[in-house]
Amino acid sequence: MTRPRLTLLDTVTVVMVVVIATLAVWVAVAGPTGPIAMHFDLQGRPDRWGDRREMAGLLAFMTAMTALTAGAMSWYARRSDDPSRRRGLEIGQLIALLAIGGTTAILWTAILGQSSVGAGAEATTGWTMALMGAIFVATGAFLGRVAPNPLIGVRTPWSFKSRRAWDRSNRLAGRLFFWLGLATLIAAPLVPQPAGFVTLTAAVLIAAAWSVFESWRVWKSDPDRQPF
Repeated sequence: MTRPRLTLLDTVTVVMVVVIATLAVWVAVAGPTGPIAMHFDLQGRPDRWGDRREMAGLLAFMTAMTALTAGAMSWYARRSDDPSRRRGLEIGQLIALLAIGGTTAILWTAILGQSSVGAGAEATTGWTMALMGAIFVATGAFLGRVAPNPLIGVRTPWSFKSRRAWDRSNRLAGRLFFWLGLATLIAAPLVPQPAGFVTLTAAVLIAAAWSVFESWRVWKSDPDRQPF
């Protein structure tokens, strides 16, 4: 079965690349002339400032990441003759779009929106935390169905040597990040900062470490695993 020249996901990829690139050009040409907050402490206060050229460069980097990551997943899918693997790679493309698009939204709201020293506004940490929760929910909902690839998912030496380890570790990671994201969405407007971000960071690290351990555990017990 021949894959269409341009799928819906490919169209979304192109649109996202154009949108983020347009934002980068706009910031470079007509963005704020004053300092732009480029980094925030755990309490949401700006602790490093840059200018519009730095912000434009950051958005240009996100443009390249979208084109390279989502484009590469599309390329892998086109080369696959296995319909099941093709669908799994397309899911990886979707995850890349969700993650990068959400990250760009966080940059736009949490950095560019707090662009002036004179404004004296703190970063909207609750809103940023909610966006992060939404990214975790969206990516976690699909992560368990992504096919083996070098860009998206729980990519460990053991998951690449065992399809069973790949599937189980990614399903676990998907469940963990989905429920973590849901809890983050609920807690974002309620939890005090910086306790919220500290707790979220610790939870993400635990979920990632657990998923890596799961890939090793399943590989070790898989009779069909490939040796190193």
